[in-house]
Amino acid sequence: MVDSTVLVESLPTPAREKEREKGSDFSELSRRIADAGLLRRRPLYYTVRFGAVALALAGGVAAFVALGDSWGQLLVAVALAVVFGQLGLAAHDLAHRQVFSRRRPSEAGGLLTANLLLGMSYGWWMNKHTRHHANPNHEEKDPDVSPDILVWSRGQASRATGLPRFVGRHQAALFFPLLTLEGLNLSFNSFKALGGRAVKRPVLEGTLLVAHFALYFGGLFTVLSPGKALAFLAVHQGLFGIYLGSVFAPNHKGMPMIEEGTRLDFLRRQVLTSRNVRGGVLVDVFMGGLNYQIEHHLFPSMPTPALGRAQVLTEAYCAELGVPYHQTALLASHREALRHMRSVGEPLRAAR
Repeated sequence: MVDSTVLVESLPTPAREKEREKGSDFSELSRRIADAGLLRRRPLYYTVRFGAVALALAGGVAAFVALGDSWGQLLVAVALAVVFGQLGLAAHDLAHRQVFSRRRPSEAGGLLTANLLLGMSYGWWMNKHTRHHANPNHEEKDPDVSPDILVWSRGQASRATGLPRFVGRHQAALFFPLLTLEGLNLSFNSFKALGGRAVKRPVLEGTLLVAHFALYFGGLFTVLSPGKALAFLAVHQGLFGIYLGSVFAPNHKGMPMIEEGTRLDFLRRQVLTSRNVRGGVLVDVFMGGLNYQIEHHLFPSMPTPALGRAQVLTEAYCAELGVPYHQTALLASHREALRHMRSVGEPLRAAR
């Protein structure tokens, strides 16, 4: 794990400042990435990937209807939790314009995938995620590290009251159990956001959300008895939440937090607060390319299949600059994140 002292040690030297008169450190990396052709669209890749997800969704729905009122539906719930996770990753790529370069098709695809298929507001999530990308791990500006329930720094722990103070004492142990509620939490916040500024088309998004849940709950309680329907709901939504958390948590949790007043250029802000996850093709598919989190943060619109090559170029360039570049295995990334969560919760345990 990168220690927070690197935030100071990796700041530009006077010699580096002179070099920047001809361009920033990031602009040089950007030139290398562009010269390698890594920013061009990959329509065939996304056609195959999204087509496979669509077939998996159709197969899951068909299996659900065919099985009828059976406890075997819990296996369908497990499969559909994975499919929903892949739909979430598809919505993410659409929001970043990795699939289409133009706004309208990206937005249309995002609304259909997020609102109608997942039951999550595309507008609300995109607003939140854009702020995260602008200031990752910033205690005041990144909504992903706001102390809503969990605390992400000792400073947040010292100021915590109510539920965050209670949960924060044992948040490392509670993290995965809490993730079982993440799918429902996303839907709850989506409906809540319809009355705010983050959602530009509240009527359209609200209609799609209502349509999703009418189909979802209508299908559950039409095909299944109440007990089996509730069991399906618990398994499906619980595993869906764990899947999402397992994809997104390793990316930044446990990496340096940025306090107000810390000055970092774009490249260092993105690299120092992000963690890559190694693991080959299986991890690439499981995480939808977000295991290349450093490159994704530096080039958000880069198509997923280009991230692996970009990783090689970026790591080498960071070595040239002396900028710490952190990557580890999947299980190790979770250990680092949980260790950090336990550490920042220490003041709350000591105060009991």
